[in-house]
Amino acid sequence: MENYSVLLKTLAEELQLKAVHLSTNYDSVNITTANTSRPGLQLAGYYNYFDPQRIQLIGKMEMAFLESFTSEKRRERLEKLLSKKIPAVIFCHGVPVTPEFEEMAEKQDVTCFATPEDTSLLQARLIGLLQEHLAPRVTRHGVLMEVYGEGLLLVGDSGIGKSEAAVELIKRGHRLIADDAVEIKRVNNELIGTSPELIRYYMEIRGIGIIDVRQIFGSGAVKMSQKIDLVVNIEAWNENIVYDRMGTEEHYASLLGVELPSVTIPVKPGRNLAVILEVAAKNNRQKAMGVNSAIEFSEHIDRYFSAHAAGDRE
Repeated sequence: MENYSVLLKTLAEELQLKAVHLSTNYDSVNITTANTSRPGLQLAGYYNYFDPQRIQLIGKMEMAFLESFTSEKRRERLEKLLSKKIPAVIFCHGVPVTPEFEEMAEKQDVTCFATPEDTSLLQARLIGLLQEHLAPRVTRHGVLMEVYGEGLLLVGDSGIGKSEAAVELIKRGHRLIADDAVEIKRVNNELIGTSPELIRYYMEIRGIGIIDVRQIFGSGAVKMSQKIDLVVNIEAWNENIVYDRMGTEEHYASLLGVELPSVTIPVKPGRNLAVILEVAAKNNRQKAMGVNSAIEFSEHIDRYFSAHAAGDRE
């Protein structure tokens, strides 16, 4: 999978960080890891396993440790840390940026920020943003809908009726995330789908053309992103294929290394695809809660015939 990066400048804007010192290459600094560090061990002189690609966070604990040194010793420890060419240092919790640090940041050309936010809270927010920006991603042809809270990724041949089913679902109160192209990211082992910005909220209906779903059906008919819970493969009905009528077999689709439940729905005139998709969404949610109707029914049949077979023997 392709490796992604995010500009340090973008993170600073999203976190509303105050600049103390900006490096000469600030506008082009890229972050490539979702990990961050609090450099307590490094300020104590331990640099084994140190990753210079991580953003460094300094809070009250690190600052209290630095203040235990003389000014000359602080300058020495800070210069060693910043000489590793780390991407940035963030002073959290409103701790003061020492004159020695400003001096060394300028000397080593390292970006420095300050924020009044609690160190742990900022670290959690920063890691969350990094995971989102650096997440593995792929674009797939299909339609992504939120149906009863479940994310349904509709895939199938062009012209099979995905968009038409999506319109019917929107009319029934469900929400569109993406039509035609779905951008999928893997975040915390979950797949999050969204629409490319260029075609967001637009949909193509053959015979009508391009429509703006938000304008026609209202803002409640669309959603920016959605976790994908079920892959629905829509295909034309084939009389030569024996389709699963019980639903006891579990099928999965693999996307970005994540296994997702998958169902195949054959379509032909007379089948209400939107209603079937609603049932698929509810059934998938029930399975996630530990209720599998197909297995329960199969066990019920087995008990029924076992009871009758025992009666016949008697």
